[in-house]
Amino acid sequence: MPLFMDVHSLGDGVTMDDVARAHAADLATQDAHEVSYLRYWVAEGEGQIFCLVEAPNAEAADTVHREAHGLVADHVYAVQEGS
Repeated sequence: MPLFMDVHSLGDGVTMDDVARAHAADLATQDAHEVSYLRYWVAEGEGQIFCLVEAPNAEAADTVHREAHGLVADHVYAVQEGS
């Protein structure tokens, strides 16, 4: 399955607790779209969120975010995992 990293630029007020709730909503929504949100990172001071997701395509990953909580990513990058 392809791997993607998405980036959200939300500005001030982003907290780990808010992102944890949004991630839980993603997990509850993802199966209907054959998507698996794996991990996320938050840079609270910069208002940035990064999500690692397995999905058939970038559009499927965006659809999960849109349906789960409405916070669609600003950018979605196809990535390959290294060590």
